[in-house]
Amino acid sequence: MAETKVHELSPDVRKTPVIDADVHEMLVSVRDLVPYLAEPWKSRVAVADGWKNRNFPYSYPQVAGVAMADAATGDGRPAGSDLKLVQSQLLNSYNIEYAILVSSFHPTNVQVQPEFATGLARAYNNWLIENWLEKDGRLKGSITIAAQQPEAAAREIERVGAHPGFVQIILPVVPDHVFGNPFYHPIFEAAERNDLAIAFHQSNATETAVGLPPYYIEWHTAISQAWQCQLIGLIAHGVFDKFERLRVAMLESSWTWVPHLMWRFDHNYRSLRREVPWVKRMPSEYIRERVKFSTQPMEYPEDPEHLWRMFEMIGSEEFLMYSSDYPHWDFDSPYRALPRSFPREIRRKILAENARSFYGF
Repeated sequence: MAETKVHELSPDVRKTPVIDADVHEMLVSVRDLVPYLAEPWKSRVAVADGWKNRNFPYSYPQVAGVAMADAATGDGRPAGSDLKLVQSQLLNSYNIEYAILVSSFHPTNVQVQPEFATGLARAYNNWLIENWLEKDGRLKGSITIAAQQPEAAAREIERVGAHPGFVQIILPVVPDHVFGNPFYHPIFEAAERNDLAIAFHQSNATETAVGLPPYYIEWHTAISQAWQCQLIGLIAHGVFDKFERLRVAMLESSWTWVPHLMWRFDHNYRSLRREVPWVKRMPSEYIRERVKFSTQPMEYPEDPEHLWRMFEMIGSEEFLMYSSDYPHWDFDSPYRALPRSFPREIRRKILAENARSFYGF
């Protein structure tokens, strides 16, 4: 009933094409990758007591776990693993023009056996192509890599980067990898050569500034710190100066922290730029021109005008892209995500046009 009420209030939104920048496809089990793995990795996953993916440390306090209840498959498979249900609940229900698939499977989190992690990434990309990207043209994918071996990751990007279904490379925001470090630059070189964006997203290994606090609510509130650290590192290490065509997306990080970061970083740059002479411009300029953020999870202040003023503070109408985070518990409908304090033309940009330009659709 709530959806109907919102539709009646916002007929213009219903007619607007939507590009969803963050949709999660799911494996039923890591054994789904067995047909796509080569030896010696295949047998390590195929056997009954073989390798199991790293689990999330928290139990979810929501009624359906990590998923919204409507997205549950009802047969024990994880939400987001059934393409027909994704088509029905998301693509067909919300006038989705394109949905960007963002994997929750991150071989970068495998802290040992880097060659195995690289093999897992290759298998996952092959699985994604066959089971998702070639089944519905509205779906666009993120290339999964194992960042432990940047040169091998670059080769994987070259292998599948020309596939028309891929639009970006996904990297997890985790404490073990500071991606601005030159060690990882082969990944950015490959992204630029293949005209692919780099997207940062949380994973099971994402932590806050104090590690893993006792409660999920603490973790979920504080993890934006992880994206902030990665963004600061990209700028301070000169990634945007070295790779002048590189585009970066910060997905599911929230975005209302961005004005504060821009102000603080610019202030420190004025005083400390001698330490990083390769950084040629104010940090806020790189953020406005080269970095996009996704709407979900949106903060909703009591006064919607406050959110609009926060948007204005960033100084760009192009920085924000709509995302639903389907099928997770904090899913945001495109018909509800943006308050009326946002002008109609800005809502249209956020719902589709900013992502259209960023991904080159």
